[in-house]
Amino acid sequence: MMDIEWSGWAVASAEIIALVVIGTGLLQIGFYIVQLGFAGLSLAQRPPVVRSSQLWQRYAEQAPPIAVLAPAFNEEVTIVESVNSLLALHYPDFEVIVINDGSKDGTLARLLGHFGLERVDRYHDLTVQHQPIRGLYASPRLPRLLVVDKENGGKSDALNAGINVARSPLFCSIDADSLLESDALIRAVRPFVEEPEKMVAVGGTIRLANGSHIAAGRVTSVRLPTNFLALVQIMEYLRAFLMARLALSRMQVLTVISGAFGLFRRRLALEVGGYSHGTVGEDMELVVKLHRHMRDLKQEYRIEFIPEPVCWTEAPEDLTILGRQRSRWQRGALETFAKHRDMLFNPRYGRIGFIGFGQVMIVDVMGPVVEVVGYALVPLLWAVGLLAVEYLLAFLAITFTFGIFVSVATLILEEFELRRFPRASDLIILTAVAIVENFGYRQLSNLWRIWGMFQFFRKKQGWGTMTRKGFTSAEPSPPART
Repeated sequence: MMDIEWSGWAVASAEIIALVVIGTGLLQIGFYIVQLGFAGLSLAQRPPVVRSSQLWQRYAEQAPPIAVLAPAFNEEVTIVESVNSLLALHYPDFEVIVINDGSKDGTLARLLGHFGLERVDRYHDLTVQHQPIRGLYASPRLPRLLVVDKENGGKSDALNAGINVARSPLFCSIDADSLLESDALIRAVRPFVEEPEKMVAVGGTIRLANGSHIAAGRVTSVRLPTNFLALVQIMEYLRAFLMARLALSRMQVLTVISGAFGLFRRRLALEVGGYSHGTVGEDMELVVKLHRHMRDLKQEYRIEFIPEPVCWTEAPEDLTILGRQRSRWQRGALETFAKHRDMLFNPRYGRIGFIGFGQVMIVDVMGPVVEVVGYALVPLLWAVGLLAVEYLLAFLAITFTFGIFVSVATLILEEFELRRFPRASDLIILTAVAIVENFGYRQLSNLWRIWGMFQFFRKKQGWGTMTRKGFTSAEPSPPART
């Protein structure tokens, strides 16, 4: 410890900063404990339906038609496998609309050649704005498939074109590089059938396919990846979906439905103007707009997350690409928060203004800054004698211990209710990852989020390049335990 004379104001300032850092951390921890409780309660009161055949018996006759919107930009590597996966979905009435958003590679050519599509005419609305459509393509052999070729405008622009072309009362937005499980739609539509007057949107679970066996556009056997970054992201996705979104849905303050898999009522999406342009957080922004719209109309509504329907996607296994993705996510959250900041703690918007936006402010706006400042400042203050060692130890112990506790508790929820990981060794590996990630990866992740904040203040636009390996096909293997 250094022996330095400090004035009274410096000591007071240092103590205040340290207390703000520790207090904000404790506030986050308290909110995570509440989330764990609500997530467990939700799974206990609404357990997953194991057999999709039961869902067919209950909901097939009442299930409304769905348009599955798959925007594609430079997806040449995975597009055919993804579309095959979508066409094989088990749902009574659905249409797959692939929107080629001005790809510069061979995405459109692969679609037209592989599926034998020809140019067709079809009337479509222009209710929400998007870049011009260059052509529509279909085939009598595949009546469920329609390809929209349009000029490049970004993901939100492509989804708006899909909403205009769609005719179904519900649309499902997905990423073209993702794989939906065959029963994902019948599981996701369940809340719309049970509460047709109130339901606005439903989100499903996103899981990582890295390492798993895939054949004919299906995940046939769940396996853990050998890449450490992919393993850590599996834990992150479990926490994000099985804890946070399940709990926020239970509280009716869900502000995010992943762009990789969400089900929306088309009429309401049109009423709020579809997806907004000029943001990389268009999925979050649409959900917040729907909250605002329904609150302004003073209508009862529900926006839910249910854990059973699964969409598989590919996680980055490279630090550069992962960092680019995380800074973009942070930028998207801040863009939405800034655009709708008048909802924060505004009684007009009820629990979504207080709890939903309060959570965004604590976790997304303040969280990365406070944690990075804490890592840098608290040990420094202790070194110069301005912080009691008890504060330092309390901060480090609570931060790391609780980070591990949340991850392990999420794994327990997963194993008790969903059981997607077939072997005990998988759970042991993930538990070890939940411990190791707190030392190095967690700090790096916060730096990426700080970089995203810097990009937000610099008003950076665009997604950046995302290189994909493509799903690795494999010989059929024994099915995963479900």
